[in-house]
Amino acid sequence: MADLEALLADFTAECADLDRLIADLDPTGWERDTPAAGWTIAHQIAHLNWTDQVAAVAATDAAEFDRLVQAALPKALTFVDEAAEEGAKTPAPQLLADWRRDRAALVEALRTVPAGTKLPWFGPPMSPASMVTARLMETWAHGQDVADTLGLTREPTARLRHIAHIGVRTRNFAYLTHGKAAPGEEFRIELAAPDGTSWTWGPEDATQRVSGPALDFCLAVTQRRHLDDLALEVRGEEASEWLGLAQAFAGPPGSGRTAGQFA
Repeated sequence: MADLEALLADFTAECADLDRLIADLDPTGWERDTPAAGWTIAHQIAHLNWTDQVAAVAATDAAEFDRLVQAALPKALTFVDEAAEEGAKTPAPQLLADWRRDRAALVEALRTVPAGTKLPWFGPPMSPASMVTARLMETWAHGQDVADTLGLTREPTARLRHIAHIGVRTRNFAYLTHGKAAPGEEFRIELAAPDGTSWTWGPEDATQRVSGPALDFCLAVTQRRHLDDLALEVRGEEASEWLGLAQAFAGPPGSGRTAGQFA
């Protein structure tokens, strides 16, 4: 069983790492364009803040969350971008304060969820542990966009394991978003962790295999780097196809990044 308190601590640490990148930016810095087309740094933080707010609603008021879902249905393909656009209009100091307040509120809300409860979401219902892991993944991924915008290199941490795990678990979802049937065979994933240990998933004798640095795998499944720019070894046609489709995030397929974009 997942240790919820440990996951919440990791989420808090991931948020703090991103916070340090933006805390001293002037208003012009918040307006810088990120690798996500049409999104500035302000859009990135507004998106994270909005999703943390909605996740807290899911954890505390199922009826209100259902109303949010019903309101979003007519604009299913645009409501996320619209929320980011609206949030990005908030003055930077206030947006930063809002994000700090609301991510802390989400942590407290998830702590109060009774054991065994599944929280409603825009996709399948999630346990509190799955919810906070998803929030950590998204915070890390959008944090990568911010770091790339600022020309900064982040130090990989053991928190990458959560992101890699989502990347592995969402394999079949990635095929579904592209209208494809997922392979029946499990894949073997072997990743070199930041501390030099190994993280593995899948049977040891699988013919379809992916190996390499955990950081590179996480950049691949969050579509923050083109596969040509990553040190991943892929064996098997199906494993190769999957990495071209992989996405750890919900929603329609992303546009990813171009080869050599961050050389």
